[in-house]
Amino acid sequence: MLDILKILYCTPFLVYSCYSDIKTRRVTDKTWLIMLLGSVFFILYDISNYGLAYIYDFSKYYLPYLPRLLISAGTMLFFIVFYEWLSNQMHFRMMGGADAKLLLVLSIIFPIYPMINNIFPLIMPLNLFGFSVLGNAVAVSMIIPFGFVIYNLLRSGLKIDKPFYAFIGYKSKISELANKHIWLIQDFEEINGKIVSHFRRGGLEIDENIITKLKSFQKKGLIEDEIWVTPQLPFMIPISIGFFIAIIYGDILFELVKFILFK
Repeated sequence: MLDILKILYCTPFLVYSCYSDIKTRRVTDKTWLIMLLGSVFFILYDISNYGLAYIYDFSKYYLPYLPRLLISAGTMLFFIVFYEWLSNQMHFRMMGGADAKLLLVLSIIFPIYPMINNIFPLIMPLNLFGFSVLGNAVAVSMIIPFGFVIYNLLRSGLKIDKPFYAFIGYKSKISELANKHIWLIQDFEEINGKIVSHFRRGGLEIDENIITKLKSFQKKGLIEDEIWVTPQLPFMIPISIGFFIAIIYGDILFELVKFILFK
């Protein structure tokens, strides 16, 4: 029953975060602070009932609640720090700060994988709920490149000048670049009077200087009217979907990896 209450408690925050991410591509820190403070009841209840008591769940691991809380939150925090470092090294980022904070709060609220009537989740996952949510979000996001390809094929047919770009973005008119949640993935540079096009890994933030440069190249007839861009995808949506998949099914990504390795 308590797990159901936790799920119902988290749902409005997930819905709001999706709405805010779609509208502004941002979710304020206040959202996660309120979510965490409001969950103190659940945390204190679990500590008072299971604090240092050995508990048994469907994962078949005996471990007191408090160590599980530290493991759940600690491993997620370590992953977030490592991810930030790796993103800075590779100049590529899939998950934002708000996404990481949500996953950390979920790891604190659910240090033990939630069970509903001994029925859900349908498949036994690893006993780290936050990572199951993240894995499901990544699995859901894998569909996006195919969506881009279908969109580009419907729009341009087989006449796609850069097929690789078609998996991560679409073409937009230079005159329509301003005030949109998009990054530039096809950048241009003038070398010895010639324009060289190259791929911008991770995307380039579009500002007035970029637009002015592109319009100048366009007026000179050096580049076409449309260039390749990629949207700043609201990752809160895959995370929220991944949350409910984790509750009902389990860990899609873990099962997929297990199938590939041990089929």
